[in-house]
Amino acid sequence: MMTLEQLRIFVAVAEREHLTRAAEALHLTPSATSSAIRVLEERYGIALFHRTGRRIELTEAGLAFLPEAKATLARATSADLFLTEIGGLRRGMLAIAASQTVGGYWLPPFLMRFHEAYPAIGIRMTGGNTEQAAEAVLEGRAELGIVEGDVDHPALSQRIVARDRVLVVAPAGHPLAGRPVTPQELTGARWVLREPGSGTRSALTSVLDETALEIALSLPSNEAVRSAVLAGDALTAVSEYVVRDDLAAGRLVPVAFELPERAFRLLRHKERYRSRAALAFEALLGDRSARPDAGRP
Repeated sequence: MMTLEQLRIFVAVAEREHLTRAAEALHLTPSATSSAIRVLEERYGIALFHRTGRRIELTEAGLAFLPEAKATLARATSADLFLTEIGGLRRGMLAIAASQTVGGYWLPPFLMRFHEAYPAIGIRMTGGNTEQAAEAVLEGRAELGIVEGDVDHPALSQRIVARDRVLVVAPAGHPLAGRPVTPQELTGARWVLREPGSGTRSALTSVLDETALEIALSLPSNEAVRSAVLAGDALTAVSEYVVRDDLAAGRLVPVAFELPERAFRLLRHKERYRSRAALAFEALLGDRSARPDAGRP
């Protein structure tokens, strides 16, 4: 296969019709320049130049080849610029998979800060539950995943980037609202929960036996769960981020039953290449001043 260097030499000689001037422009010796042209001609069995005395000029084959050679060099230059810009965070795309609580409440301020810092890097975020986000990273559809549930897969690297409280809440006026309760009282209540596979549901069922709960509805989003609880007399377990405004307004009331604090985890595939954009985003997540809860006690 011909090399880009041979193409550069061919174009330089063709444009100047002079070996020595082409060699000077390329910072090569005349013999190295002449040798590169001779190797091309011998490899393909085609004369690219007429040599008449001290003159050199393109043959018909050389004339026909010149536009192709220039186009190839232009594409190589474009490819070099593309990779340079990606490496310098002046171009590219970062794909992130986030579970619902993370993607709907905690992550968006980080996305805006990243966009402000690197406006030429596109961000594609896909949502789902914890299992779905982890699967996207495993399959390569997302470079990074951020989830609130536990993930156990040997191919995934995990790093805690934040912590979250899951609260048991009830609509105002519910008989269990605002007072200490026993596990037996909770298993006797009706529940509206996220779907199986969600980190929020797992936070509750890691403490209470799921088979003992009366689950009236399993819904696929935090907002659907929240709306159902506001409209009825069921309990739910939900991130503090989701119901902060409802608690402040008194529409929902916490139930005095402690659930373990959970972690928001950053996932990436251990064996896949880490792009500069992903590294920059990971660094942003580690910046305490950039966190959505910065300044909170």
